[in-house]
Amino acid sequence: MGSGRWSTDVYDAATRMRAATGASAFAHSDSGAREVHDALNPFGVTMRESRDNDEHPESLAIAVLFDVTGSMRTVPRILQTKLPSLLGLLLRKGYVAHPHIMFGAIGDATCDHAPLQIGQFESDNRMDEDLGRILLEGGGGGQQTESYELAMYFMARHTSIDCFEKRGRKGYLFIIGDEMAYGRVKRREARHVIGDDLGEDIRTEAILAELKRRYHVYYILPAGSSYVGDANTTGYWRDLLGQNFIELDDLDAVCETIGLTIGLGEEAIDLEEGLDDLVAVGSTAGASVSKALAAVGTGGVRGALVVGGSLAIPGDPDAGDADDGLIRL
Repeated sequence: MGSGRWSTDVYDAATRMRAATGASAFAHSDSGAREVHDALNPFGVTMRESRDNDEHPESLAIAVLFDVTGSMRTVPRILQTKLPSLLGLLLRKGYVAHPHIMFGAIGDATCDHAPLQIGQFESDNRMDEDLGRILLEGGGGGQQTESYELAMYFMARHTSIDCFEKRGRKGYLFIIGDEMAYGRVKRREARHVIGDDLGEDIRTEAILAELKRRYHVYYILPAGSSYVGDANTTGYWRDLLGQNFIELDDLDAVCETIGLTIGLGEEAIDLEEGLDDLVAVGSTAGASVSKALAAVGTGGVRGALVVGGSLAIPGDPDAGDADDGLIRL
């Protein structure tokens, strides 16, 4: 997947049409549905693919997965209204020439009807259609854990991205949530939700290490969610991701945070330049984004380093790096 180009005109026309007819941007969920939309069902999916093509010869895979349990289910609605801001930063400001964007959702495999929903990597307005298919279930088990590890497993073993496979450039994965992952990918849940038969459970730390070989992985905890400021949650994600754990004090700034994080990661901007870009596109989220990304913006170069006389790549688990962008000597 990943042909075509994003059009603000197409997005605006669809928005006007919904306003005129009273239709919802999340028609599947707001219709009263209780099951995963067929287009987002991960069961039996071999691969979600981000492929180069004539229009996009150097694609970059970007995945944004939302926790849609409890208070978090409002986040996709906010992002949907701000898609032009995200695409404007990536494209018009030149952070990424050929982004392929995937949207998906995470619930709780112990109790939810829709524990995992995964769209396609898209470069045009079909990404908006995938957002509209997400079931905003609002469930969850109430135990301060959700099935983030199952989403990590799918992304590690059921995505194929040309940016990494052809050019050795990692994609980007953003998980937006407010709780902790379960301790392991459970065989029973992998079989039931994805259709995979595992020989044994996989520790969350192990599947994350596998995932980080191909993706820069970020976890964003936004204001307004249930566990903002909770020491267990923040400590858990800091231990797993280092400075790639991002606390955000304004839920409305999610798009801008994602856009600038990618710009920083691609070394297209420094943080000051990114904040200037926000002003240029009419965003008022600069203060929140600046606070959230201060550590990411000073994390160092993501290129190759010579460590102990050998070549090491930041983010490579075999090099002992935690993918936190820090230069380790």
